Amino acid sequence: MEDLAHHSGATVRTIRAYQDRGLLPRPERRGRANVYGEAHLARLRQIADLLDRGYTLASIKELLEAWDAGRGLGGVLGLAVEVDGPWTDEKADRISRAELDAAFGGAPDEAAVADAVALGVLEPIAGREDEFLVPSPQELAVAVELHAAGVPLSAISAHLRELRGQVEHIAARFLEFTTEHVFARYLGSHPPTEAGAAEAADLVRRLRPLAQQSVDAELARAMRLFATRRLRQQLAPGRPAQSVGETVSVSLPVGTMRAVESLVGVERAAEFVAAAAEREVRARSLDSMAAMHRATTGVTQKP
Repeated sequence: MEDLAHHSGATVRTIRAYQDRGLLPRPERRGRANVYGEAHLARLRQIADLLDRGYTLASIKELLEAWDAGRGLGGVLGLAVEVDGPWTDEKADRISRAELDAAFGGAPDEAAVADAVALGVLEPIAGREDEFLVPSPQELAVAVELHAAGVPLSAISAHLRELRGQVEHIAARFLEFTTEHVFARYLGSHPPTEAGAAEAADLVRRLRPLAQQSVDAELARAMRLFATRRLRQQLAPGRPAQSVGETVSVSLPVGTMRAVESLVGVERAAEFVAAAAEREVRARSLDSMAAMHRATTGVTQKP
């Protein structure tokens, strides 16, 4: 068992746990020795690969039982490769700390870098303190352009957090939609059959770009609609002129401000309050629109 652990990279404790769960066959008994072979090593590598893909041990057991029954894992692993694979043609890049500072005005900003790392816009590279991996160069380029246009880095980070939450909601809804209408027929058996998994993998490959295409089209439509509306409002006759960056002072309870400061820090408290107020206004506007729609389309029931 120690030799198997050495060659596989697993611990002896892990190997014993896999045996107890029925994931790993018992060793061959030769006299007083337990002998493990290439099949055990291959099985451990299969388990490690499936764990890396996000499968639970219970799911792995079902897959391996199907494999042992002769149903094969090729289709299932092909499906996993399609789902786990890149969902964009964009290639990751690297950027040095000097290049990063230069792109954002030349002044080092440790707080902004830490924020970018927390958001995954930058990823530290082991052993290279002066260099970062950039998973999405496009996302970083957008931040550079916004900052050059005068948007503070803290506002860019806050906007990305809000945008990410909304986009994740869209992704979840698209996944629910396609699962219900497309992939449900492949999920009836656990694990799916070899042919079913292969067909589902082909569908993932074909449907993968549809989510981004539909979001791109709808975003373009919405931007055109709201940008035109905002421009008309700004150019409306009789509209009082407003200076850029004009603010209004608002009194808030001390307890409220202290709670906000403990949540996001003193330097971002005002930004947080403004963002929260704007989100509440948007939410109430949406509720009002929905209520108006229900009022105009509702049918009065007569007793």
